[in-house]
Amino acid sequence: MANEFSGKTALVTGASRGIGAAAAVGLARAGVARVVVHYNRYREGAEATLDAVRGAGAQADAIGGDLGDTEGIRRFVVQLAETAPAVDTLINNAGSLVQRAGLIECGEDLFDRVMNLNFKSAWAITRAVAPYMIERKSGAIVNVSSIAARNGGGLGASVYAAAKAAVMTITKGWARELAPLGIRVNAVSPGTVDNYFHQQFSTRQILDSVIAQTPAGRLGANEDVADVIVFLCSDAARYIHGQTVEINGGMLAP
Repeated sequence: MANEFSGKTALVTGASRGIGAAAAVGLARAGVARVVVHYNRYREGAEATLDAVRGAGAQADAIGGDLGDTEGIRRFVVQLAETAPAVDTLINNAGSLVQRAGLIECGEDLFDRVMNLNFKSAWAITRAVAPYMIERKSGAIVNVSSIAARNGGGLGASVYAAAKAAVMTITKGWARELAPLGIRVNAVSPGTVDNYFHQQFSTRQILDSVIAQTPAGRLGANEDVADVIVFLCSDAARYIHGQTVEINGGMLAP
């Protein structure tokens, strides 16, 4: 893969830890020349990702930004244009449940934040980088959805699930639009991954229950998802367009 990624720049949002950090490092190891790491508040994690990316042989830069806020999305897009106006590979990974809240408890502010972070930011950033890809007639975009898009999520996660379903749907629309222009758009849909997300939003009892229902007999790892992301960005996936790859240890197997 080193030759096919040579000279290319990748942007990974939400890359201060978890799947995003693993994807950033995975792309560097595959031969991407430069990785731009987005983070929000966790600067220390972003620095660790930058160190790992550089250790894997790529240049690395970080851009901070609150993608849960409309103005934060706008500021990030402006800074991205200044820092990395030419992005060849985009990983729309930034996302969070933010907090569990049922229908009545979820007010408009929380609704907007969840939708901005998980869906609107992906739309805005893709819209910002697409003109360069179109000009080059080349590019790969991978959106990160969730198993919640298929099953509605756990209690208090319905808006998050809806946002991730929107990510899955827009992936198909973008793929149809951009495939004739030489750009591939796909998505990954992780199941329950043993990382910071579930340290925040799940209990040990919930996680043990998931393991019991998973044919593979374990939770996912960040690298399980990152490896598929790198594959979808590679020439090995050159004829894959508009697909969402389920990565859940058989949880959704028929």
